[in-house]
Amino acid sequence: MSVEACAAIVERCDPNRFLATMATPSHIRAILFPLYAFNVEIVRAPWVTHETEIAEIRLQWWRDVLAEIANDQPVRRHEVATSLASVISPKLVSELDALVLARRWDIYRRPFPDQAAFHDYLNATSGNLLWVAVQSIGEADERIVRDVGYSQGLANWFCAIPELDARGRHPLVDRSPDALRDLAQQGLDRLRRARRLRTRIRGHVRSILLAAWESSTILRQVMRNPRVMYHGHLGQSPARKRLELMLRSVTGRW
Repeated sequence: MSVEACAAIVERCDPNRFLATMATPSHIRAILFPLYAFNVEIVRAPWVTHETEIAEIRLQWWRDVLAEIANDQPVRRHEVATSLASVISPKLVSELDALVLARRWDIYRRPFPDQAAFHDYLNATSGNLLWVAVQSIGEADERIVRDVGYSQGLANWFCAIPELDARGRHPLVDRSPDALRDLAQQGLDRLRRARRLRTRIRGHVRSILLAAWESSTILRQVMRNPRVMYHGHLGQSPARKRLELMLRSVTGRW
């Protein structure tokens, strides 16, 4: 039941967050890795079975873990649940519970009813995760953090489109090139708005926002050619990705 076990899960299943977390101080990593490992468990729960009832049970199991944390009860022994309980304040549980509930969309093959529902999904998943991470470390303007979290979630979503399509999901409300460019522009606008207020983010909180370091690159790629996402060609080469992360880490300009 260790941070190392959680780090191994994140490294294997969420390599970008792993790289960004490794760029933070060790005492910050001790908090982020259990949280991000929890997120990995929630993300993959709907996909490990074709049985919707079993997927629902898996997500409910994690909701029960969160309820134990919220009520200050002994938490069941599990390499992620036990570690999460040691670093997450009960007052943050509601944000994580909303994240779990939002992930129920992944179980079924129903499309989002409209763009507002899609935006709510990104805010409840990527947005809540980043907001909980920040609150676990320090204080920050919530609007800034949520703008970064939304943009990161949207960029990650674009990268996941080929896999979601292959699994029979309906990840986009409107697939027209104009609609995709508009969506990418919204993500870029929110990220730029957050970056204009960068000086309001202080201390170790800045290092947490490094997790979104590649988001602007991906969103700009979709702006230039929306169809590129269908071929899984978004993002940068591993070498360029690491170089950009290193530069942003040194300068603090997430």
